Amino acid sequence: MKLFDEKFAKNKMRYILQCLLATAAVAAVVLILDAISNVAVIAALGASFFIAFTMPHANVSRARFLVGGYLVGVASGTICFWVSQAPAIAACPLVERYAFVIFGAAAVGTAMFTMVMTNTEHPPAASVALGLVLDEWHYLTVVVILVGIVAVAALKKLLKPVMINLL
Repeated sequence: MKLFDEKFAKNKMRYILQCLLATAAVAAVVLILDAISNVAVIAALGASFFIAFTMPHANVSRARFLVGGYLVGVASGTICFWVSQAPAIAACPLVERYAFVIFGAAAVGTAMFTMVMTNTEHPPAASVALGLVLDEWHYLTVVVILVGIVAVAALKKLLKPVMINLL
């Protein structure tokens, strides 16, 4: 078992450059967006940066998967959050007590199903669906998430010519 990736020895500068580019891009996006939203939801963007900058030529880092996955995750999380707030839920004490669990799980399951059905699979976006249910939903959170993932996709597209797949 080797400690370092075999490609690392041949591509040290590429590894360093891409990780530095990702670090700068994350800093810029977080600074611009001011991380005013749910930290756990914003942290999903970090996972998306990892995917986009370590696998820039893989299908999973294409804009369809990045942006499409987040659109699905945001929609699933939003719908499940609003259903969890319905008066009928509040009328049932047992369901109300576990509403975050029930609807958080439903948000992830719905996001997964919709992503695989629409070929927009992006695992960090499923965590966004869960985060939107577990934390109080706010329109600003949704705006930050969507602006953030579009920024990830745009930066990746812009820098793709100078990047290699590190994984």
